[in-house]
Amino acid sequence: MKPAPFRYADPLTLDEALAVLSDEGEGAKVLAGGQSLLPLLSMRLAAPATLVDINRVPGLDTVKATGDGVTVGALVRHARLLGGHPDAMAAARVQPLLARATANVAHPAIRNRGTTVGSIAHADPSGEMTSVLALTDGSVTVATPNGVETVGWRDLFVGPLETSVHGPAIVTSAFFPALAAHSGTAFAEVARRKGDYAVCGGGVVVTLDADRRVAAVRAAYVSVGLTPEVHDLTDAVIGQPADSADWAAAGAFARTLVDPDTDLHASADYRRLLVGVLTERMLAEAAAEASARVTGE
Repeated sequence: MKPAPFRYADPLTLDEALAVLSDEGEGAKVLAGGQSLLPLLSMRLAAPATLVDINRVPGLDTVKATGDGVTVGALVRHARLLGGHPDAMAAARVQPLLARATANVAHPAIRNRGTTVGSIAHADPSGEMTSVLALTDGSVTVATPNGVETVGWRDLFVGPLETSVHGPAIVTSAFFPALAAHSGTAFAEVARRKGDYAVCGGGVVVTLDADRRVAAVRAAYVSVGLTPEVHDLTDAVIGQPADSADWAAAGAFARTLVDPDTDLHASADYRRLLVGVLTERMLAEAAAEASARVTGE
């Protein structure tokens, strides 16, 4: 299969890219990594009049880890957040969920080219990074001809493959707030084959008090809803010791909060079952990490 004909723009600055988008209107699409967009073009599920390639725009390929969180530029490839890269190690210290989720993204070839911010802007409910942005209460920075604005995750995702970013605009970075003190994280998913989109997956954050009792529990899932959702599971285990908390009860509670769809890959009931099983396992793992952080202080 081949994409429909399109014009190609290769701007050298952000202002040039925004100018092209302004001139072309709704018929233009931004190209960063292209690992989500190009298959849609090849199957002719998308047929933009113009592709605006931002890969030569400077300043969009940085990872900045501070005490407040991690900022990932629009041209940062998934692989940059994995392995022994200095950026990956700095980011993992501030927000471990980034690397844990990224390790589940597709295959190495795709991670080497695809971008973290592009995955978020694509807004695929089966994508790992949308759930991470939600679970960390993150946001994106959007450049427009009228200036720069910050959009929180709750206002960003409108529907499957749809965001609130319209008109001549480019998502230039994503911000993932730092992991809170006394907290631990985990991420897991089930796929038909390794590297496929998950049938069900997600991440959790467990926060303990100084006595290593459960203070807060949050979870977000992949391939379960049409847009990312964050579920508070605290009531199921509040105040329980981290090493003996009833994580199965929290998993059962999570099952009552989700409303998955049935499709060719799995039934709604199977996805709901996986939510319970994966949540129980992830919470035990995250609690052990949080307990170790409390002990290490």
